[in-house]
Amino acid sequence: MVNIGLTKVDDAIAAKHPGLQQYAACQSYAFMKGTGSFIVGTGALFFIQRVVQKKLPYPFQWNLLVSLVASSVGSYAVTRWETQKCTDLWMYLETGSFPDRNVQQKEPPAPADPKVTVYGDVID
Repeated sequence: MVNIGLTKVDDAIAAKHPGLQQYAACQSYAFMKGTGSFIVGTGALFFIQRVVQKKLPYPFQWNLLVSLVASSVGSYAVTRWETQKCTDLWMYLETGSFPDRNVQQKEPPAPADPKVTVYGDVID
């Protein structure tokens, strides 16, 4: 059995996916970075709002609410960004190539000339 965090993974699965431990470590780092950004963001925004509150008084509950909501959004963005990097790492470890995120979109075919009936009506 191979330990990944608190979970034990069967040796057969670990042998089938040799990059499993690196991926798990990357995901753990991503979640810890998101948690850290939430804590630091909440503290920083709370402090900034306390300074601004001296010039523009508003209730303490709004100060706390804005700090928590804004840092939650920032934390989500950081965690998502880091998790995307972990996903790219996993794809590289499994396939040997990075996924192409810049997929070129095909141009839609140009519409054919409208057909005209014998009576001069245009059919779309």
